[in-house]
Amino acid sequence: MTGQATEPTAIDPELARARETHTVEQQIEALLLVADEPVSAVGLATAVDRPVREVRRAVETLVADYDGDGPGTARRGFELREVAGGYRFYVRSSLDPVVADFVQQQSPARLSQAALETLAVIAYRQPISRGAIASVRAVNVDSVVRTLVGRGLIAEVGHDAETGAILYGTDDALLGHLGIASLDELPPIAPMLDDPTDGFDGEQF
Repeated sequence: MTGQATEPTAIDPELARARETHTVEQQIEALLLVADEPVSAVGLATAVDRPVREVRRAVETLVADYDGDGPGTARRGFELREVAGGYRFYVRSSLDPVVADFVQQQSPARLSQAALETLAVIAYRQPISRGAIASVRAVNVDSVVRTLVGRGLIAEVGHDAETGAILYGTDDALLGHLGIASLDELPPIAPMLDDPTDGFDGEQF
């Protein structure tokens, strides 16, 4: 049987128009704003349909712009870092107190049931990624994790060696809220959570 040439896949007109009317830098900014985890140069290049080398140059341009290194530019309140083999936006560390105060003012004094359940999962299974937490709770936990970070109850403690996902663990502030000296004093129920894909009943906490 003779082979036939495969016709190229048609590109969505709106996608093509967006790529044509926006710079590579603008496209990268948009992608990183919605990304939950660091995005590699290869991943960005695939998304914007440009060579990796061009994407790296665009990232360098953005970093310099945010850092105020260009003519007539001022340092932004956020920065673009390369972590775990990918790129991600971060608040500048000098502004952490401002962000923490804002989150505390916007958040109610008591944690929601969802936040309590998420905090329990992190306490017993740390270090753990947001994806693993979501697998345990079977719901999206992005906003809850941000709330817990803002409250100072959890913190970023590293990155997964294989996926680059951010790993979270409890902060010492949590021990003070619970009135315990260490996590060893938590009820011994960790064996019940061996498999994060199994069902998880937050009410047992």
